[in-house]
Amino acid sequence: MNPGTRLQLARLIGAQISIHASMTGFRMAAPLMALREGFSPLAVGFLLALFALAPVILALPAGRYADRRGLRKPVWIAIWIATIGAALAVAFPLYPVLCLTALCSGAASGLAMIALQRHVGRLAHNATELKQVFSWMAIGPSISNFLGPLAAGLLIDASGFRAAYLFLACLPALAWLWVRQTEELEPVAPGLRNASGSSWNLLRDAAFRRLMLINWALSSCWDVHTFLVPVLGHERGLSATAIGSILGAFALAATAIRLVMPWLASRLSERVVIGSAMLATAALFAVYPLVQAAWAMMALSVLLGLALGSVQPMIMSTLHQITPHHRHGEALGLRAMAINGSSVLMPMLFGTAGVLVGAAGVFWAVGAVVGAGSHLAWGMRSNSNPPSGH
Repeated sequence: MNPGTRLQLARLIGAQISIHASMTGFRMAAPLMALREGFSPLAVGFLLALFALAPVILALPAGRYADRRGLRKPVWIAIWIATIGAALAVAFPLYPVLCLTALCSGAASGLAMIALQRHVGRLAHNATELKQVFSWMAIGPSISNFLGPLAAGLLIDASGFRAAYLFLACLPALAWLWVRQTEELEPVAPGLRNASGSSWNLLRDAAFRRLMLINWALSSCWDVHTFLVPVLGHERGLSATAIGSILGAFALAATAIRLVMPWLASRLSERVVIGSAMLATAALFAVYPLVQAAWAMMALSVLLGLALGSVQPMIMSTLHQITPHHRHGEALGLRAMAINGSSVLMPMLFGTAGVLVGAAGVFWAVGAVVGAGSHLAWGMRSNSNPPSGH
């Protein structure tokens, strides 16, 4: 990559961190507040599901909007939505208001993520660069998954929930400092866009359907970990700082593996990386419920972060290789809708299952599904060169 591309990429990562860290902080703090106020795991699961509900509804329109308007306008809208939602939590830190904050935070993060990912994919010129740019871009969520929960946990223990919410409310505005200096790329021509037909016809492609199933299975693992670590930590009497540190260790490990991947992009096969990660995740989920100490949970969290952290750049690279360049926003929207649709239903399912079979049963069931589904990754193929237009 040339220096100009690297500079743009750094700015995009900064914008991504600013918006996403606010969401991840709320996603840890709000359920913890609900638990401390005596709400059931099912209510906590409902609250977590709301973070993904708005992206389900907005994903496809957001993808098409990004194809039409590019980067800056969608991100500007996302900043305002995130800030307003966070400000409500600062003013009224109550469970019903936190549900509204979850909707706003999820909507903002989803809208910004689609616009940023689409822009990044168009910076690459070949398959190796696709893996490189998405490896770098994937560092952003890893950092925000570390920064948001850890900062929120520290502020909760030091000054209470309202102070944590105030910090998280200030983060989205920083994204504009990065995005406003980024060069806008040419939008998709209206004629080309109109000739594509419905977004749903992308699912007619078998490779795209396979990729969506793999992505759903792995994203469910992130949801399980995010949901059950606060539940397990609360049951075992861990502090908010300890719980935030366990989640932060997962994010830090995911960041570490992604820092290495850009230099290994030309040597890594998408299907081998994804298939290996699915098998490793299944094994770690089998062990996770059996440990009791915070340090043991943190060690497993690190290993899980290494496994799952390697996956997203490979999935994003494959998606951009099998999708026409003028439909990248739509494809990203479909991916986001599938992932967040799962995230709406799965936490509520986890909450119900947790009441019936306990957290261990949820870990083992999801691990079994991911392990059994690893054959999809081993049979996956991607194009040697991305479609023209990158």
